[in-house]
Amino acid sequence: MADSQSSARSRADAGAPTAGVIHVRTRLTADFTVLANALAQRRGSAVIVGVAVYIASLPTGTPVSIAALCGHFTEGEILVSRALRELEAAGYLERRRERLPTGQIRTRTYFYDVPGGDPRRDPDPDGPPKPSRPRKPSAAEHAVPSPAAAQAAPVPAPGQPEEPAALADADPRAVAVLASLRRVDSRLVLSEREAVRLAPAVTTWLAAGVSPSQITTALTAGLPVPFLTRPAGILAFRLRETPLPAPPPAPLPPLPARPAVPPFQTCDGCERAFRAPEAGRCRDCRGHLVGGLLRAAG
Repeated sequence: MADSQSSARSRADAGAPTAGVIHVRTRLTADFTVLANALAQRRGSAVIVGVAVYIASLPTGTPVSIAALCGHFTEGEILVSRALRELEAAGYLERRRERLPTGQIRTRTYFYDVPGGDPRRDPDPDGPPKPSRPRKPSAAEHAVPSPAAAQAAPVPAPGQPEEPAALADADPRAVAVLASLRRVDSRLVLSEREAVRLAPAVTTWLAAGVSPSQITTALTAGLPVPFLTRPAGILAFRLRETPLPAPPPAPLPPLPARPAVPPFQTCDGCERAFRAPEAGRCRDCRGHLVGGLLRAAG
C-alpha cells in the first residue's frame, strides 16, 4: 500500500509563530553574561543598551572611561557620554569620587544589574568573576573627560615658572584668580595642592598680558554638565590647550584739550549777539566808534 501524502505541518512546526523572531537556544556554560530584561529591552537609544551590555560583560577592574569606550565602539564621545549619563540617571551606573590612601582622588564606577543595589554587599573579589556564575555589580576606576590628557598636570613651557612646592611660593595673583573661579561656578572648588599645580599656567597667561577677567571667562565658559572629573583636570586641560586670549588693547592717547569757547554777549550798541569774554560792543560797533573818534579828532 502506498504511503499517504499529507500537506499538514510537522509537530515541530506546529507551534512556531508565523511572524517575529524565532529563538534557537544554546545552553552556555562559560563566557556569558546574565542581564535583566528591563535593561536588555530598554526603550530608547540602542547606544545606551549597547554600552550597558558591554560594561556588564567586562571583568571587574576593566577601564570604562569615555576614551576606553570610544576605542571599542564606533560612536563618538558625545553619544557615549550621553549614554553614560542616561544609565546613571536610570540607576544602572554610579560614579563616586573616592580618596586613595596616597591622597589622590579617583572616580570609581559601579554598574548595577538591577538599579538600587548596594556595592558593599558585592561578594566578588577584585579579579574577574567565575564564568559559570551570574554577574554581580562591578566596579572599575576610570578617568574622564576626553581627551584623557585632561587629567595630566600642565607641563611648563620654556620660560614658564616652575611649579611651586607650596601655596606660599605660588604667584599670589594666580592663586587669587583660581580662588575666584568658584564665584562664577560653585563647582570649581580647588584644593591647595591643585591650586599650586595650576598657578604656573595662570602666571604665564598673566605675563602674556591677559587680564584676570579674561582668564576667568576662558576657564568657566561652556563647562560640561555634569563634571565627569575633578575640576582641576578640566582647568588644567583648558590652561594647556586653549590659545591665549588677546590682551586688552592699549589705551588711546588722551585727546588734546579743546580751547575754551567765549560765551555769547549782547552788543551794547546794536544789541546783536557776539562771543566775547566780557560784555561790551561787537566788532562792527567798535569799528564805527573808533572811526567816529578819529573823524572828530581830525
